[in-house]
Amino acid sequence: MAVDDTSAVAQFPPWIGRFPGPGAPTLVFPHAGGTAVNYRPLALALATGADTYVMQYPQRADRFREPAAETLPELARSLFDAAPWHQLGPLRLFGHSMGSLVAFEFARIAEERGIEIQRLWASAAPAPGLVAGLRKVPTGDADLRAELAQLGGTDPRILADEEFLTLLLTPVRADYLAFNRYQCAPDATIRADISVLGGRSDDRVGADLLERWADHTTGDWSMSLYDGGHFYHYEHIETLAKRIIADE
Repeated sequence: MAVDDTSAVAQFPPWIGRFPGPGAPTLVFPHAGGTAVNYRPLALALATGADTYVMQYPQRADRFREPAAETLPELARSLFDAAPWHQLGPLRLFGHSMGSLVAFEFARIAEERGIEIQRLWASAAPAPGLVAGLRKVPTGDADLRAELAQLGGTDPRILADEEFLTLLLTPVRADYLAFNRYQCAPDATIRADISVLGGRSDDRVGADLLERWADHTTGDWSMSLYDGGHFYHYEHIETLAKRIIADE
């Protein structure tokens, strides 16, 4: 249920964006290099039926001067420790790409602390136990520029603007370094149900990598694919929001 206690909400840092809604607390974890603003359209759609909170990682926007987390578990723990999540009741989590892994680690911490996670929606991300065996993502300037252009999901005007691109590379590099360090046991599980989402034309994260999320839950598991590539979710905001709101 939505948070009624204004004193609880007042304890949340300003960089956790809240979009009040009538349903279950639903936390959104952005992709590598992503900001809370990127997920505002989804958050607004979710808020029609979910009390929605969007995470902001360090090294960007209003957290630009804060040091980056060196690992994804460290990032997840900092997000967990930042707010009194236990006052919200059972939580639901949505993550896209790297954000799915951060959400998974957040769920592990929450469950260890006795907080119920009802469901994790893992979007466009390889299963945690597979990440260490994948190719490392680039972190040098030239390779990062090429990666962003090829991957999509970034406004071409930003890629063409040297000043804005330089600002963008800072959080992307920080997140990629943390991603490259990620290690997760193939048998690490959460109790929460996991709904895996992906793009049919995603040439980075195919169905074979998505399916292995089944190894990481002792609850129910399902997978749904949508038209589009790695950032398919931008094209299906209303559909995804309705799906997330409806899934209990």
